[in-house]
Amino acid sequence: MRRAFAALACFQAASVYAGSITGTISVVDKAGHKATDVADAVVYLDGLKTPAKPVKATIAMKGKTFTPHILVVPTGSTVDFPNEDPIFHNAFSVSGDNHFDLDLYKRPKTKSWVFDHPGVVRVFCNIHPQMSAIVLVRDSPFFTRPAADGTFTIADVPPGKYVLKGWHERGGDASIEVTVPLQGDANAGLVLDASGFKKLPHKNKFGQDYKAPTDDERY
Repeated sequence: MRRAFAALACFQAASVYAGSITGTISVVDKAGHKATDVADAVVYLDGLKTPAKPVKATIAMKGKTFTPHILVVPTGSTVDFPNEDPIFHNAFSVSGDNHFDLDLYKRPKTKSWVFDHPGVVRVFCNIHPQMSAIVLVRDSPFFTRPAADGTFTIADVPPGKYVLKGWHERGGDASIEVTVPLQGDANAGLVLDASGFKKLPHKNKFGQDYKAPTDDERY
C-alpha cells in the first residue's frame, strides 16, 4: 500500500511540475544552404519509455505515391494502407522487427499493419521502386514534428535530464542533452547535416533489383 501511494505521489508531482522543451531544428544541405523541408523532421526524447496511447493512422497509395511520406506514431499503433489507384500495389518493409508484407491489392481495398517496435521503418512498394515512405515508431508520447521554420515544442515533460534527438530522412539524426527544470521550460537547438546525402536504389522484398518498368497498367 505504501509503495502504491509513493508511486501515485510521484506521478502527481511529475504531472504538476511538467514543463516543455522548445527550440529549433535545422537541416543543412550542400553548400551550407538550409533545407526547405525541415517540417519533415521528427524531434523526440530518447530513453524515456512512458507508455503512449496507440493511434490509428493512414498512408494512402495514390498516383504511385505514398501519402504522407513521413509518419510518426507511438508503438502499438495501426496504420492503414488504402490503395486508391486502379492498379496493384504491394506495400512492404524489411526494417528489423517491424518488417511486413501486405501483398498485392488494388482499389478499393485497404490493408493494415500494427507497429509494435520503436524504430525507423522504411516502406516501399514491391512493384514501383519510386514509391517510398517512412514510419517512425516511438515508445513514448514525447515526440513532435517541427513547423516549417523549424520551431518545435514537446509539452508536458516531467522534470529531469534527457537526450533530445532530431531525425530527418536526408540529415540522419543528432542528439543533445537537455534538462527540464522543476519550474519553467527548457530550450534546445539541433542541427542535422544533409550535405553528404546520396539517394541509393533499394531492392524489392526478395532482395533483388526491380524489373524494368512496363506499360502494363495492371501494375
